[in-house]
Amino acid sequence: MSRNYTPRHAPRHAKPRPTRTPISRPVVGVGVGVALLAGAGAASAASGGGSELATAALAAPDDASSESAAQGSATTADLARLSEGRKTAIASRSASREQARLAEVKRQAELKKKREAAAKKKAEAKKKAEAAKKRTLAQNQKDPKSLAKSLMPEYGFGADQWTCLENLWVGESNWTYNAENPSSGAYGIPQSLPGSKMGTIADDWRENPETQIRWGLQYIKDAYNSPCGAWGAWQSRSPHWY
Repeated sequence: MSRNYTPRHAPRHAKPRPTRTPISRPVVGVGVGVALLAGAGAASAASGGGSELATAALAAPDDASSESAAQGSATTADLARLSEGRKTAIASRSASREQARLAEVKRQAELKKKREAAAKKKAEAKKKAEAAKKRTLAQNQKDPKSLAKSLMPEYGFGADQWTCLENLWVGESNWTYNAENPSSGAYGIPQSLPGSKMGTIADDWRENPETQIRWGLQYIKDAYNSPCGAWGAWQSRSPHWY
């Protein structure tokens, strides 16, 4: 068969496939690439051209500065917030201390007010007691017999002993609380000798009929068992004494 034979049934419109010739690509090292970029930048800067590579190279420091400025701004803001937080905390503590101080001042004022009120109440009570004591003393000095009658039961003396007691102390002092014997120094309603003996009852023996009567009733009980026993002894002696 001839090599130039064309098949009858081959596609009429088939195009021959082009033959591709492989292109050899130069291998450029990293160092060479960097050198080329640097050279291109230098050439562009020398010629005043605005190549994109030179623009990118020049813009890089500005971006770094912007980032540094942003970081600085953030740091300043953080410091400002920290400072403001400290101020707020200090102000809060100061306010708390002031509130505590004011509360303590108020508490002390209330305590002082209560103490003053208690002291005033106590002083008023003492004043009333002293006034009552003075009224009682005046009444007993005016009417010592009524007081003696009310005290007799405390010493075991009944009403049947009253007449004897009344007569005995009429004869001694006529029931006068400040009666004093000029010769012997006997003093008071029962004529205690010396009068200071009645101090065993109370210190107000010079002016208080109650102190004198209590001492006299105890003395009669110890020495004569009863007012009538003392009255009988008084009558049997001359000069009279018991």
